Amino acid sequence: MSMNRKNLDSEDTKWELQEFVSGWYEIPAAMTDRRRINGPPGGSSPVIFASSLGIGGRSVKRPSRIRPPDELRKIFLKTGLTPLASGSAYLELSPSANTGETCDSLAPSSSALKLTCAVHGPRPLPRSAPFTPQIQLSTHIKFASFAARQRRGYIRDASERDLAVHLETALRGVIIGNRWPKSSVEVVITVLEGEEDRWWGDETGGGTTGGSAGGWGMMNVLAGCITVASAAIADAGIDCLDLVSGGVAAIVKTPQSQHEAPDRDTDMGEIGKNGRLQLVIDPAPSEHQEIYAACVVGYLSTRDEITELWLKGNIPGTTSFSTPMQMAEVGGLLDKAVEAAVAVRLVLGEAVREAAELKAGQNRNNKE
Repeated sequence: MSMNRKNLDSEDTKWELQEFVSGWYEIPAAMTDRRRINGPPGGSSPVIFASSLGIGGRSVKRPSRIRPPDELRKIFLKTGLTPLASGSAYLELSPSANTGETCDSLAPSSSALKLTCAVHGPRPLPRSAPFTPQIQLSTHIKFASFAARQRRGYIRDASERDLAVHLETALRGVIIGNRWPKSSVEVVITVLEGEEDRWWGDETGGGTTGGSAGGWGMMNVLAGCITVASAAIADAGIDCLDLVSGGVAAIVKTPQSQHEAPDRDTDMGEIGKNGRLQLVIDPAPSEHQEIYAACVVGYLSTRDEITELWLKGNIPGTTSFSTPMQMAEVGGLLDKAVEAAVAVRLVLGEAVREAAELKAGQNRNNKE
């Protein structure tokens, strides 16, 4: 097709140019994200050798809890890791060390918990937004695609949105919102490694599913999110009533024999009559054969208030919580969750105090 400058304005020339452009640039039917390296569509798991599954003469064993029932796992908490955010924090919950057995597999016996939190704000709302006397709080929780054995997508699912609602409920009762009218604050948490709902050997070795209901790992994730969000909010300098900490307690099935005497510290009601049931704090789903019920709280130790409560599962031998004995059992589970939150509060307070002293020292040096 040859044309000169004189006949560019004719109708025939415009029609030929339109056909030429439409035929040269074809729009694809489905646009794909070429800037992101997309992983496999299905689930991806680390390599597990056949000898680890009991085929090569070795039998894989479930990791057992060697911690006392009232002892937490080691917690690492540090603030101020994201310079571009108003406040940030990082929390890591190390897996329990199974020192009594030798591990023949490259796969870890139990999962850990690694969370990072960034707080943006308080910042003013747009001028078109209506006036609000309280600060607008928004929470966002997202699992990384490699956070669990089952690969997660890039779009938030229902479980992540549910965790964000629980986190917003726990933080809304802590922040003094009337000091920032017509402002907003955003709390963004990324789960780098999440707690698994059960032991990985149950999936590969055909073991028990571990409990009458699933989602036990989500309760540990929520407790960690509450703690790391409270540290990040304190690092951002947002006024709060107190530091809120998350605690978890559960009723689990223990492998102790019937001849052993049950622990007096963990007995309550009907649970104390059965030596195979035990109340523990900070449960790891991979370390327990079965979890019957679990409880998560967001607790303010100074004010002795609970801002978030999530109770899940069924207590053995009960069908409802109408009798005083059944309510006592639920109360005992709640008391253990509060006990775990109080222990986490010590770590949270120490991390916030160290960050405040570091900032005060830097400000003093800048003035000098």
